[in-house]
Amino acid sequence: MKVAFVGKGGSGKTTLSSLFIRHLAGVGLPVVAVDADINQHLGVALGLAEGAVVPALGDHLPELKEYLRGGNPRISSASAMVKTTPPGEGSRLLRLNGPDPFHVEFALSLEPSLKLLATGPFTDDDLGVACYHSKTGAVELYLNHLVDGQGEYVVVDMTAGADTFASGLFTRFDVMFLVAEPTRKGVSVYRQYTEYARDYDVTIKVVGNKVHDEQDVAYLREHVGEDLLTWFGHSPAVRAVEQGRPGARLEEAGVAALDVLRKTVDEQVKDWPKYLRQAVEFHRKNARSWANRAVGEDLEAQIDPGFAFPA
Repeated sequence: MKVAFVGKGGSGKTTLSSLFIRHLAGVGLPVVAVDADINQHLGVALGLAEGAVVPALGDHLPELKEYLRGGNPRISSASAMVKTTPPGEGSRLLRLNGPDPFHVEFALSLEPSLKLLATGPFTDDDLGVACYHSKTGAVELYLNHLVDGQGEYVVVDMTAGADTFASGLFTRFDVMFLVAEPTRKGVSVYRQYTEYARDYDVTIKVVGNKVHDEQDVAYLREHVGEDLLTWFGHSPAVRAVEQGRPGARLEEAGVAALDVLRKTVDEQVKDWPKYLRQAVEFHRKNARSWANRAVGEDLEAQIDPGFAFPA
């Protein structure tokens, strides 16, 4: 199951995503954590030392594209693949923790059932010549080609704000957990997300964070209604994670909130035809708006009308 944690900067999405990841991995469930934030802090939140090196997917796009392209005759070359290119006959599909470059060469094993992927940071060399979407494109290609199922989890810590909507990336998830503080800014991001996603049948659930009392809960309910799934209050364990001490034991209320998140994910029903249809729709949009011109080909020809994901 594919899960995203989104929200405004400083809302705590990296902290909560790391807690959820550890909650799953702690009972032996297979998890791939993906740091897709422009500020790469997920590894540290999961216990890595500051400065630990995680291979950057964004630095290896040509070889990753070549692998995914496989023997697909509709894709002329790896350089003709863009972030929205959908799989077709001959493409190499991915399985969670399968024998592929994503999971073997570029994943860092943190626990027996937990691996970490990272887009890589936005560096000085990128300034003025690239946008962060060139990094997250690796994640979109990964998700587009990943065949996952119940009991398997990919948890992506997304970049802050509405950059998730810069392509079809927001449709690649079974659930998006929007971390919101009980403030005007916190709920404004919720309104922005739901407005963008309104026509795409995307599941967005709000996770309150930094909730102090029932008045904060009431405020969130007033502004997000039934989309408020659960919330996290003051927690010494959460504060420890934020301070770089991730070993603290989470309090009972926090564990219960994480159980709610897992239950919500597990209740989602996979709809592979819709998943592929959305990928194709956004590939057409991107091809017509910029990609055909950038690549010098008609990239709509990459769409394979006879392809279907394996059941």
